Amino acid sequence: MSKAGGRITDPKKVNGELFSLSYGALVVQMINDYENVEDVNKQLDKVGYNMGVRLIEDFLSRTGTGRCYDFRETAEKIQAGFRMYLGFAPNVVNWSPSGDEFSLIMDQNPLSEFVELPDSLTSLKYSAIICGVIRGALEMVQIEVSCWFVQDQLRGDSVNEIRVKFLKRIEDAIPAGED
Repeated sequence: MSKAGGRITDPKKVNGELFSLSYGALVVQMINDYENVEDVNKQLDKVGYNMGVRLIEDFLSRTGTGRCYDFRETAEKIQAGFRMYLGFAPNVVNWSPSGDEFSLIMDQNPLSEFVELPDSLTSLKYSAIICGVIRGALEMVQIEVSCWFVQDQLRGDSVNEIRVKFLKRIEDAIPAGED
C-alpha cells in the first residue's frame, strides 16, 4: 500500500500552521479596517482579553485546579495554559525582588512563525493578543495584572519576552442593594 503523496503529516504541526496563518489573516484584516496601527494594537488586546475571559473556564475545568495562593503559583498556571493551548511552555524567569513581577521567555512564538513586519508597521504589536488573553483570564480569577512585550523576535530580538506585573487582587463585589 502506498501513502498519499508519500509523506506522513503531523496533525499538530498542520494545526499550528493553520492557526498561525489564520491569525495572520485576522491581523491583516484589522490593519485594513482601522485607521492607524495603535487602533489595531488596542483591538488585538481586546480580542485577546475576551478570549482569556472564556478560556479560563475551559482551563479550570480541564485541569481541576483551584485558587492560586501566591503569584508564583499563578505563573506556573500561566505556563501550563501555554502548554495546553499553544503546545509549548515558556520559561518563567526574572522575578522582581518583591515577587510581584516576572517574565515569560519564549524561544518561539507560533503566532509569528510566517511573519515579517514591513517598515511601515514597526509600531504594530503583532502578538498583543497573548497579553490580552493573560489579562482576561487572570481577571476572571480576581487577579489584575499588567502585561506587555519587552522583547519580540519580529523586531530583531533573540527571544520573545512578556512581562507580567501583579497590580491587585480584585475583591468580590456585592451588587448595590443586596446585603
